[in-house]
Amino acid sequence: MIDPAALQMVLGVLTGWLDRREREAIAYLIEENRLLRRQLGTRRLRLTDDDRRRLAARAYRVGRAALREIATIATPDTLLRWHRRLIARKWTYARQPDRRNVLVEIRRLVVRMAEENPTWGYTRIQGALKNVGHRVGRSTIRRILTAVGLPPVPQRPTSWQAFLNAHWGSIAGADFFTTEVWTWQGLVTYYTVFIIDLASRRVQILGSTPHPEALFMRQIARTLTMEEAGVVSRRQVLICDRDRKWSHDVRRRLRDAGIRVVLIPERAPNANAYAERFVRSIKEECLDRIIPIGERHCRHVITEFVAHYHCERNHQGLDNRLIADTRVTDRMGRVQCRRRLGGLLNFYTRAA
Repeated sequence: MIDPAALQMVLGVLTGWLDRREREAIAYLIEENRLLRRQLGTRRLRLTDDDRRRLAARAYRVGRAALREIATIATPDTLLRWHRRLIARKWTYARQPDRRNVLVEIRRLVVRMAEENPTWGYTRIQGALKNVGHRVGRSTIRRILTAVGLPPVPQRPTSWQAFLNAHWGSIAGADFFTTEVWTWQGLVTYYTVFIIDLASRRVQILGSTPHPEALFMRQIARTLTMEEAGVVSRRQVLICDRDRKWSHDVRRRLRDAGIRVVLIPERAPNANAYAERFVRSIKEECLDRIIPIGERHCRHVITEFVAHYHCERNHQGLDNRLIADTRVTDRMGRVQCRRRLGGLLNFYTRAA
C-alpha cells in the first residue's frame, strides 16, 4: 500500500524539478535569441508566412504577460495580431480576388487577344475584355501591347499559327534534306526535295541530285504543277524557306499554276515545323543508321522509309494512328514482323 503523503511529496519534488528545468531552458533560449539579435544589429529579420503562423500559434498559448518577458523577435502585440489574422483567415469564406492577380490576368488576355486577332484595335479589345468582366481603358491596352512589342492594327502581323489554321487542309510544306553518299568519286552530298501535306502528313519525294541548280529546280516546279502530282495537286498554299534554290523563276512558275508560295521568316525553321519534323524522322530513324553506297542505294533507302512512314509508322500528331491504315483488326492471328532495310525499320501486325 503506497502512502498518499509520500506519493504527494514525490510528485511535488518531480514537478518542481521539471518546472526548474523548463525555466532554465526558457532562460537559455532567451539569452540565445538576444545574442542572435545582437549579431543581426539593425538588420530586419525576414519571416515567411509559415514562420508567422507558427509563432502566432505558440504566442497565443504562452499569453501576453509571459510574452513581454521572453519575446525577442516581435512584440507581444505583433504576435497576437498575427494570431487574430490567422483565425480570421480560417473563418473567412468569401475572399476578394487579389488585385495583382487581376492585373496579371488582364495583361495576359490583352496580349492573347491581340496575337490571335491581328485586326482588332484597342477599342475592339476593350469591348472583348468587357465581355469577360474587365473594364480597361484604351490607353492601358496600348501601354500593355507596346510593352510586349505589338504594334497597332495596321502594322500588326498575322501569326503563323493563325495562318496555318486559316489554310488548314489546303496547305503543304516543301524543304530539302541532305544525304552523304559514297560513290566512285568519293563522298558526295545529295540534295533531296520533298513536299508534305500538313493535314494528312503525307509526303512525296520530288527528286534527288548532287547539283540542285536551276535546271533541276525547273523540273521540280513542273512536277509540282502536274495534274497527277498526287499530294500537291490539290494544294493551294506552299510553304518554303528562303533558300536560293527557290528562285524567283521557280516561284513565278508555281504562282502561274495557281499555287501560292509563302516564304517563312529568316532563321525561323519552326515556321515550317512539319517539314522539319519529317527531316528529323528520316535522319534519326534511317539515314543516320546506314551508309548509302551509290545513288541507286540512296534512292532505295529513301523509298523504303517513305513507304514505312506512310503505312507502318504511328504518328503522334494523328492520335498515334497510321497515315494509310489498311489493316484488318484481328486479335486471334499470330503476330508477325514486317522488316525493311534488313530489319532497320520494323512493323508488327497480326497475320491474316
